[in-house]
Amino acid sequence: MSTPSLAVPLPTRRATTRLAAKVAPLLSAGDLLVLSGELGAGKTFFVRALCRALGLPPKVAVTSPTFALIVEHETRPPMAHADVYRLASAREVQALGLDHQRDEGRLVVVEWGEPYIAVLGGDALIASLALDPRCATFRATGPRSGRILAELTQSG
Repeated sequence: MSTPSLAVPLPTRRATTRLAAKVAPLLSAGDLLVLSGELGAGKTFFVRALCRALGLPPKVAVTSPTFALIVEHETRPPMAHADVYRLASAREVQALGLDHQRDEGRLVVVEWGEPYIAVLGGDALIASLALDPRCATFRATGPRSGRILAELTQSG
């Protein structure tokens, strides 16, 4: 049996912003969103649009946390945005404590986190962003993310 997925074309930045606005109300405290894709595929742009849709004011910068590793945003729900590109092992990712951030009620969004879903607490909505053609493909790894995916699919 194949895993259900949803592919969404993203021909423009505006399409990406609209997608983030659709995803935002489906996410709750404790959820895990994992973003994968090549460099330049739009992972950080998607997170920025998601933050805006979750109430972060435009004057607050949203940049890739590649060197900081984790940036917290005062969105609703509060978000921990991480980039684990530079980390080399599950032990290093686990040391960030993102699973505890989920337990404490933060929405956790992780760029490059697909190999580490288990140490991030499991049950992740995965958004794979592609460059050619530009699109996002969503998959779920557990019951909660499966419900999010089903709602996203129904919302068209």
